[in-house]
This record gives sequence, structure tokens and C-alpha cells, in this order.
Amino acid sequence: MKLSTARLAALSALLLEGALAASSGNFDVLTINVAGLPAILNENGVPGDKATNAATMGAKFSQHGIDIVQLQEVSRHRLLAPLAVSRLSPGPGTLTHRRQDFNYHAHIYRTNTHPHRTATSGGVPFGSGLNTVSYLPWVDFRRIKWNKCSDASQSDCLTPKGFTFMRVAISSDSSTAAYVDFYNLHADAGVEPGDLVARNDNMKQVADYIAAWSKGNAVVVAGDFNSRYTRTGDTGIRDFLASENPSGPGLKDAWVELLYSNVIPQSPSSCGNPAANDLCEIVDKVFYRGSPLLNLRATDTRYDTSRFLQDNGDVLTDHNPVHVNFTWSSGASLRQSSLFGGPHGSWFSDVPVLAGINKPKAATIDFRGASRLDGVGVTLTDGTRFTHGGSGGTAASLALGANEYWTQAELCTGQRSGRTRNFYIRAVTSSGRSLTSGTSTSDCQTFVAPSGWQIVGFVGQDGSEVDQLAFVYAPR
Repeated sequence: MKLSTARLAALSALLLEGALAASSGNFDVLTINVAGLPAILNENGVPGDKATNAATMGAKFSQHGIDIVQLQEVSRHRLLAPLAVSRLSPGPGTLTHRRQDFNYHAHIYRTNTHPHRTATSGGVPFGSGLNTVSYLPWVDFRRIKWNKCSDASQSDCLTPKGFTFMRVAISSDSSTAAYVDFYNLHADAGVEPGDLVARNDNMKQVADYIAAWSKGNAVVVAGDFNSRYTRTGDTGIRDFLASENPSGPGLKDAWVELLYSNVIPQSPSSCGNPAANDLCEIVDKVFYRGSPLLNLRATDTRYDTSRFLQDNGDVLTDHNPVHVNFTWSSGASLRQSSLFGGPHGSWFSDVPVLAGINKPKAATIDFRGASRLDGVGVTLTDGTRFTHGGSGGTAASLALGANEYWTQAELCTGQRSGRTRNFYIRAVTSSGRSLTSGTSTSDCQTFVAPSGWQIVGFVGQDGSEVDQLAFVYAPR
């Protein structure tokens, strides 16, 4: 029996749902600049109609079953042509009566069947052109504009270019989960001094964001970096390599790791389109790192242009798409539950500290709450103390015995000022004792530590109260 595209998509979703509780697996990532700027702004030298090419790419993302596709220059706009022209070359002589429609974002989505897709941020000059299609769900998504841009050689300040952030659940059920923080970026272009200053600042901005919002987490950064290692003054990209910058986010370039044995090549050739081989260097890259919660390893990388061509063999875009395969497995000494609550407040993670403690164990559990959950805390047997949230509400505490472990928790959420927050928590120990705080609601979830494991810390987002929470497990 031949299945329709819709039925195949539904079957894939069911298979994915059943696979979300796995403790190991693999996924693949494609990053591609789709040459989606209006032809009036950037012709790109790509043959054929841009709308048709966009639709072809959208279909091929689904045809090849790529788990996560990071897109740059995806534009959706209804734009007056003279406005665009006047921004680039002001003065008389431009057409004043012709309106042009550009909707490449919609053409990609019209033919694509990935169930999870970002909404466009708008067209030129309002949108960043960054979008994602994925077979894997995410729990948080943000768009961040660059702090600096440069029009020294190209019109990078015409649109709010920057990067996106999403926390993707590659495995999840009510008690155990595995997340990877995905970043999609489009850096400032050009080689003039102003371009280099802006682009290096772009790289620092992403690194700083990773330090704040991906602490303790595995990370994949993909996109159009507009950077090459051999370009004089283009130093920002090296801040993503632990070997080059020990104080950076500790990311590895999958291309450097797999094709050059972790040694940055001194003089790689520039690539054509399509690239003659995978050893030449392009500006599109994929960086990554694992974490104590998740072992992550790139197993294959290639320029995937041959699978993204027009029917007549012409290219669909002026960039070679980069494809990377990853394998992953849950941490041997630390794991986490799924996140529960709203994506508000500031990110926190006890994972980096816990990773340095031998056999952590909870000695005291501490909560604060009243009408909502104000704060959570735990003190370990070695004296390490973690606290998150605010100081409001009433304090409650439970001291654990030497052979007693925190093994189960319940959370309930509700709405406060239009945002989802945690309103209630209940901790249960291996001895059956419990501690509660806050006010129970009808939206609750129970988290049970895996057999032989215990709760020893937290990750989540907080402010004066606890917006989002997950529990960190360690072996008993």
C-alpha cells in the first residue's frame, strides 16, 4: 500500500514519540543559506526562479529526512521595491510605481513536512532571515539581534541579522530527558576593517550568550559565519575552539575535528559551488560540544550540495549546505528530568558544580512557597548548597538520613501575570517521607529518578519565583 505524504508524516511522528524516552541515539543537522534575499537586493548568481528554488529546497529537506535544518536568508516580505533600492543607492531615477512580492519563506514551508517549524520574523528590512525546520520538538525559542553590524562593504545593517536559540528535546518522557541547545546564526559579511570588527563582536556575543543560557548543556551552533580561518583579522571564529581560547564556550568545529584531526588547516583552498571536495573551506560551519548530562560526538560531516540541486543539475543556492551526523548518549554520572514550567526568568544549572563532586547525595531539601513556589534548594552531604528562585513564602525543610535518598518529585504549574510558573512542589524520599511547598493546581507532573539514581540538584529558569524546573539525577 502506498502511503500519502500526510500519512507518512503522521507515522513518523508516532515513531518519534515512541523513541523520545531513549538514552542514546543519533540525529543529523543541515545548515544552509538559501539565498532568500529578494533578487532586487541580491541576485546571488543562482540560475532559475527563487520561489521555485525555495520550494524545491523545502521538499528536499523532508525527502532526505534531516532531523534539524538551520536556514539563513529565509525571507518573507511584501516590500516596495523603491524603498529597498533607495536604502542601497539613494537618489532620483528609481521606479516609484511597481510593487513586488517576495515570499520565499512560504514557498519553503509549502513543500516541507517537518512538524516543528519557526515562524518568520518578517521580511526585509524587518526580519533576520533565520528559521528552523525540525522533526524534534523544542521547549524554548528566541531571536537575538547583533549588537554590532557594518555596512562597510555590504548592507548588513539593512536587516536585523543575528542568531536564534532553541532548547531541543532529543529524548524526553516524564522523568528523564536529553536536551541540546541549538543556535542558528548569520554573521556580518565582508572583509573591510569595519566588517571584521562587527563579525568578531558577533562571535563574542554568541559566546557570551552560550555562557549565560547554555551553562551545563550540550550545544550545537550552525550557520553562515561569513568567516574563514585563514582570513587576516578574522579572529572571532577561533573563540569557539577550546584549543584556541580556553575561556571560550569549549566548542569544536566538526569539519576541523573530523577532516583535519582537530588541527586548524593553515591553507585550505576556497570552495567552488558545488564544492570539489570536503577539504576546502567555506563560511558555513557547525560547532558543537557535549556536557556532563549528554555525551555528544560528530561522526560524519560533508558538503551536501549534490543532494540539493535543481532538476537540470544547477545549484539551488549560492552556498554549499553543510551536513553533520551526531551520536549521543545520556551521561554516566549525571542525568536530568524533563523541564516543566514556562521559559521565563534567567537560566540556572547545578550541573557544572555537580560534575566536580564525587558521589553527590542530598542531605537536606529546602523549599519556599505560599500561593506559588518561591524557591527550591538542596544541601549535599559535602556541604555544597544549591538555591534557586526568590526569598518569599514560607520555608520548609527535610533532613535526610544517611541511607535515605530523594527519589521522586511532583510539580504543578499555573499562570501568573500571563506567564507559566511552578506553583507547587512535592519531594518524596526512598523512605516514603515527603516535603511540600506552594499551592497545588490541576496541571501537574511526577518525576521519578531512574532505578539506582537520586535527585541531587536542579536546572531551570527563575527570578523572584521558580518559572521552570528540572531535576538532576546522580547514581546512589
